[in-house]
Amino acid sequence: MVERLTYRRHTRYNTKSNKVRLLRTPGGRLVNQVVKKKASGPKCGDCGKRLIGIPALRPMEYRRLKKRERRVNRAYGGSRCAKCVRMRVVRAFLIEEQKCVKQVLAEKM
Repeated sequence: MVERLTYRRHTRYNTKSNKVRLLRTPGGRLVNQVVKKKASGPKCGDCGKRLIGIPALRPMEYRRLKKRERRVNRAYGGSRCAKCVRMRVVRAFLIEEQKCVKQVLAEKM
């Protein structure tokens, strides 16, 4: 039979932020090991899909990373996925082309 252990941290209840697992030390004692929350990871702001190449960490851990590890080396890197960036670039290009076509048609008339 396992011995009962008490929480040693801030809350005495089984809350989301107070998860623990039992761990047996080399000396044979049972202790509580605090388990960190799982991170969901960054998502694209447009389509909501998971961003590739960026680790799924808790917000405080991102501050400890280097800048190149926090984002992808691309326009909107770390904020939008490659597909959405491509769509933005194509949309901007087509809008500019439309303006040029309007200008040419206006000059003809």
